[in-house]
Amino acid sequence: MTERSGPQAHGATADVRGGPGSDPLAAATLPGRLGAGTGDNLHIGYRRVSLRFAGVTGVVGAAAVLLVLLGPLGALLAHLTPGTVRAALAGPGALQPLVTSVEASAVSLGVLVVVGTPLAWAMARGRLPAPRAWETGVLVPLLMPPLVIGLLLVFLAGPATPVGQGLAHVHLSASNTFFALVVAETYESAPYYVLGAEAAFAGVDRELEEHAALLGDSPARAFRRITLPLAAPGLASALSMAWARAIGAFGAVIIIAYHPYGLPMQIWVTLQQSGLAAALPFALVLLVVALPLPLVAYVWTARARSDTVAGPSGVADVAPAGWATRPVRARR
Repeated sequence: MTERSGPQAHGATADVRGGPGSDPLAAATLPGRLGAGTGDNLHIGYRRVSLRFAGVTGVVGAAAVLLVLLGPLGALLAHLTPGTVRAALAGPGALQPLVTSVEASAVSLGVLVVVGTPLAWAMARGRLPAPRAWETGVLVPLLMPPLVIGLLLVFLAGPATPVGQGLAHVHLSASNTFFALVVAETYESAPYYVLGAEAAFAGVDRELEEHAALLGDSPARAFRRITLPLAAPGLASALSMAWARAIGAFGAVIIIAYHPYGLPMQIWVTLQQSGLAAALPFALVLLVVALPLPLVAYVWTARARSDTVAGPSGVADVAPAGWATRPVRARR
């Protein structure tokens, strides 16, 4: 390499040092450039501090909300001891309301699965005329106060109504019977299952069902092998919510099914007869029976969502194992 000398080298040195040969415009803008860089750094630092503050504030706010929501449960546990619970549940017939509630809720859920599942699928796939009217009809029981539902059921299926007289011919009554308890629980819990099941079916990609049809599957087989497995976590979540709503039903139950006592009615009667402290053990039993199923269903649904990784087409990643490799059969 050849070293530069003379005026050129002197000019380059002067440019760097800002001497007589330097560019006046560059020298004038150099402090501005330094100031701009410092301002950017300050802005980035401010954003980082703001994000950290927002994160801390969000965590504190969420913890406060969670504390408020779980506060009643903590108060219940704080006022109970194992001895108190054992003494309350050891009396004669103390567990009969639990048995009655579990049996009635199980029957109610069976009715919802048999009747509500086809309805939810038809609503999700748009197979019904006037779909908004059907959705509104399902929403109305959800929006009505439970006490109002009970009053309306009296006018609909009470002993003096045509429906009640028709039920009497088959030895059923919708007033103060086990059947009445099932009816009240079904009316209060049906919207939770039907709307949840509709959302579960709507979340299944229709292209999967179309691909199954191209492979020769009948609609029933495609529903059993494709739609139902993919919608299963959502259906389980909807069913668990309906279970919690049915077993805790009170508003409609107190109107048409005062007898036989379920757990909510047992809590109410004990509260009226013996006071708040005597009713707390039955409240704990109701929570123990009602809450685990929805919590397990929630965990299953969350895990299913995290395990589902959609690809570009969204087909291969969510199809059941072995389905895509089945040989093509001619449709009959």
